[in-house]
Amino acid sequence: MKKNKISKNWVNKQKRDIHVRQSKIEGYRARSVYKLIEIDEKFKIFRGGMNVIDIGAAPGSWSQYTSKVVKNGKIISIDLKEMVKIKNTIQIRGDFTEADVQNQIKAYLNKEADVVMSDMAVNTTGIKNVDSIQTGELCKEAMIFSKNVMSNKGFFISKIFMGSSFNEIIKLGKNIFKEVKVFKPKSSRKDSKESFVICKNLR
Repeated sequence: MKKNKISKNWVNKQKRDIHVRQSKIEGYRARSVYKLIEIDEKFKIFRGGMNVIDIGAAPGSWSQYTSKVVKNGKIISIDLKEMVKIKNTIQIRGDFTEADVQNQIKAYLNKEADVVMSDMAVNTTGIKNVDSIQTGELCKEAMIFSKNVMSNKGFFISKIFMGSSFNEIIKLGKNIFKEVKVFKPKSSRKDSKESFVICKNLR
């Protein structure tokens, strides 16, 4: 009974959500695209000819947006789930944390990456601190990986949850990058603990 109530609440919330409606009208696969659009508008990240790596890409809205704004570039999208094809992207299905998947990504790069972005999050347990720590670990893995594939002036974008691992992530970011900012887009739901870390310029 409780599960039905939760899923009914979720359905009602989705119906009321302006960004869910907007994403359907504009042909995006998820409302999360508007978070990336806000990040891009604020930090002026994407331009033509870039190499972009999208980790945890499914269902694909971040890759959809990037494929529109990055002309003549290369977009590599990775996820555990299979995704419907997106124009101008290379798709890899697999676990990003495994070495062979990371090697596949590197093999597709014809030059260093200009942007590594991650909207990865673990399947939530409902225990906010546990979810925050586990998602934080994914963020740190993506950050360390970006150091090995990214150009000196590249950007790293990742979802993080406010919680016990937050300071650790920021500290790691400052060890790797010269600039580290935290940003919560207006399109993030008010009751969500998510923010995004935006890092720039490798040390």
